[in-house]
Amino acid sequence: METQTSRLQAGTKHGLQSSDVSPSVSETSAGIELGRSRRGWRGRTREWRLVEGLLRAAQSGRGGVLLVEGRSGIGKSRLLAEAIDAAAARGFTIARGAADESAQLAPLKPLISAFGESARTLLASRELLFSDSRLWLVDELQDRLEAWAARGPCLVAFDDLQWADPTTLFALRSLVPELASYPLVWILVRTAGAAESGADRLYEVLERDGATLIELGPLGDDAVAEIVTDEFGAAPDPELLALAAGAAGNPFLLVEWLKGLRDEAAVEITDGHLDLVSRQLPRRVQEIARSRLGRLSPPTRHLLQVAAVLGHSFSADDLADVLGEQPSRLLSALEEAQAAGAVVPCEDRLAFRHDLLWRAVAETITVSVRQALHRQVGEILLKRGGSAIPAVTHLLCSAQPEDTAALAGLDRAAHELLPTSAQSAADVAIRALELTALTAPERFDRTGTALYSLATAGRLAEATKLARTALGRTWPPEQVAHLYYELAYLLMLAGRPGEAVAEAERALAQAGLPAELRGLAEQVSFQGMFAARAFRRGRDRAQAVVTAEERHTPPAIVGAHILLAGVDWTAGRAADAIGHLRTAIRVAGDGPIQARHAHPRLILVNALSSMRRLEEAEAALESAAEEITALGHTAYAAVPAIFRAKQRIAEGRLDDAATEAQAGLAIADQLGMHAFDLVGIAVLAIVAARRGDIDTAVKYAEQYRSLRQEGHWSDWAMALVAEAQGGPEKAIELYNAPYTDPAERTWLLMFEPAAAAWLTRTALAVGSRSDAETIVAAAGHLADGNPEFPTLAASEAHARGILHRDPAALAHAVATHVGSWERASAAEDLGALRAHEHGGSDQDAISSLDQALEGYQRTGALRDAARVRARLRDLGVRRRHWTQAERPLSGWESLTETEGTVAALVAQGLTNPQVARQMFISPQTVKFHLRQVFRKLGIASRVELARLTAERTPDA
Repeated sequence: METQTSRLQAGTKHGLQSSDVSPSVSETSAGIELGRSRRGWRGRTREWRLVEGLLRAAQSGRGGVLLVEGRSGIGKSRLLAEAIDAAAARGFTIARGAADESAQLAPLKPLISAFGESARTLLASRELLFSDSRLWLVDELQDRLEAWAARGPCLVAFDDLQWADPTTLFALRSLVPELASYPLVWILVRTAGAAESGADRLYEVLERDGATLIELGPLGDDAVAEIVTDEFGAAPDPELLALAAGAAGNPFLLVEWLKGLRDEAAVEITDGHLDLVSRQLPRRVQEIARSRLGRLSPPTRHLLQVAAVLGHSFSADDLADVLGEQPSRLLSALEEAQAAGAVVPCEDRLAFRHDLLWRAVAETITVSVRQALHRQVGEILLKRGGSAIPAVTHLLCSAQPEDTAALAGLDRAAHELLPTSAQSAADVAIRALELTALTAPERFDRTGTALYSLATAGRLAEATKLARTALGRTWPPEQVAHLYYELAYLLMLAGRPGEAVAEAERALAQAGLPAELRGLAEQVSFQGMFAARAFRRGRDRAQAVVTAEERHTPPAIVGAHILLAGVDWTAGRAADAIGHLRTAIRVAGDGPIQARHAHPRLILVNALSSMRRLEEAEAALESAAEEITALGHTAYAAVPAIFRAKQRIAEGRLDDAATEAQAGLAIADQLGMHAFDLVGIAVLAIVAARRGDIDTAVKYAEQYRSLRQEGHWSDWAMALVAEAQGGPEKAIELYNAPYTDPAERTWLLMFEPAAAAWLTRTALAVGSRSDAETIVAAAGHLADGNPEFPTLAASEAHARGILHRDPAALAHAVATHVGSWERASAAEDLGALRAHEHGGSDQDAISSLDQALEGYQRTGALRDAARVRARLRDLGVRRRHWTQAERPLSGWESLTETEGTVAALVAQGLTNPQVARQMFISPQTVKFHLRQVFRKLGIASRVELARLTAERTPDA
């Protein structure tokens, strides 16, 4: 076992094996026989079948994920090593990494060890100046993995994920499903029973997504007997096997005990049978470690104890520095430790041969001495200069309250970690804050670092609590104002704009504010008022800012223009509102990063989409998505997909809208940023209602109501669900504001042109003609005031045609509506009116209803299509029941238009990001569509898709 393990480690020194690596085991031994009878590898036949099946599938083009967990010493790393060996024999490209407890805060440590110098080059290829570069890093890693997988089957293996840093777990959670269509096998290993970690959530997500989980348990009696026979070359007697059972089926403990029996001559072979000479019971690993240490020279014992403090793996340089020796003077002790099997070479470091052995050696040191050694190691690593991150784990173990040097090291590490691992930065910053005296001058700066780190990490509830706690203490006025501003910003990110405004106003009320801080507080206040639609409250102040821009900072100017855009929008002045937003975009682009964090371009996307300037909206959305990634502003990372979902609703593409919304909500969940979840949930509710899946729509509505904080565009979506569930009376009962509140009415009719016809029709359905007249009059006023946006005229014509039963107005709406669903809706209203007026005999009525049916079916609005078919049946006409539900369930004809485009591009060899750029959608959305393609075609890989495409279109 040891020989094989050492050989494997040497073979993967740089973490990467390409297909030209000479196999060290035969194809036969790499196959199923390995799990059953290979010497030193017993009792894992079932598990090996799973590994071998994944490798074989990858050779035919299919990827897979294997999750392995079990107690320490149970054989997880051995299974991983054998899988790597077998994959190398099959010509796989192999990346192998491992997490380390001593470096569990170092960002991407396992990935760096897996990808070798490429990851170091990756990290150095971009100046990580912004708040969070996780998204960028994941994109870069994905590009590299896709390039590998495009050349042939790959195995990516990670050990000890219970110690993985948050950025590694974040990357794996993104990369594993994103690359599922490639011939890429993932084997992820963790130790069960360890403290709760992010790996638990990763395993849960991946298993739900289809990964296979292996829980390695104790070896059976037959396997134990075979291992004893392997070790001694003779069959054990029953008494020896009974004692061996004390190892509880743990291979590591069993083998260590057997070695102890050999070393102490406690067994003998008689007539081919193995007999006990002494009745020595299996020892605990701690006793084994003490016994091993007792056989070593005192200098070597001391060296191993110090090495155990450094971690499971360690460098000779670090060990020499802690011992105060030249590395050359440690050679004899290190050679003795290796000869005794205590440590083994591991890349450019040394490592304890097993986690249990390392822990056992560490536990021979008293707690106080161990803490002192951690302190010494931390100080040495800090004094070297360069990064403070290697010292973090030791400082966290040893730092004491008001320990100036240690706290300074934690401060440095928190700032270093922020661009790549906000979670780790937050943990370090919070610990530094806990160790800081309440009256210490550094406490305010450390509070600010902790707040910023928590916000970046998506831990908004913790950050909000910390800010409120800090405000309960006494600070100078400027610092109080800064804390109020930080709290206001946190509340904005959490989707609580009304509260954000209140805290921003408290900041602005403090005396003697510096101009920069005042501008930031004004920006949050203006943004909050915009989001809460409290336009009148800040209108005069915003106007004063834009009138005298030279006296204000860019963040304040950006916020003022955003608020004034809302003022104009509510007043029905679309062009003026869009003008303010374009000015805000220009000022933000020239301003500091805080001004750009307002993202006025996203508001412009909404405005353009509402006015059905769909191409302009799409271009603006792409620019906004690029800006969010470039700035590392993960608080907004989910927004492009969610806003794109709303855009797809306007375009009448319900399938794509649902896919984008699901992708956006998944990103929000992964990052812990939920400020825009309501929009995504509302889109899914609208899609479900139009498809006729009322139960699902109601579930989304319930979820929406449980999260809703303040007034929102999506309230209208909930009214649609209410109407589908309980009729027009229930809809009006839920959402009556557009009929009674002029501001609410204008806001909705501007943001959702389709609402005019729906509100008119609903009011008439409950017998309230006056309410219908109010809606039509408002729609007419908006159309007259915005001639450059014909979608408003189409909406007015549609509503007026319903109210006055005017076929000419409805025909005009059919001809001028931009959205395909709106056109179908107008065509249905026109057909119903013509049928009523002509007693059911008018061919024009049938033609209009046919146009409506075709439009609804094309968009996927099954509920609406069913209603139109019922109208046609009343006219004595039966149309073929073509619906999405009756589209073929499998095969090429079952693909939607978007799925077909994705399939064609992927079959050409484009990666998901390349497809996304060409189709103006997100990579996550490509992934969702590709899954549907694979399901409908009965395949699981890009290789199979390319083959099927070639067979279908041989001339292409």
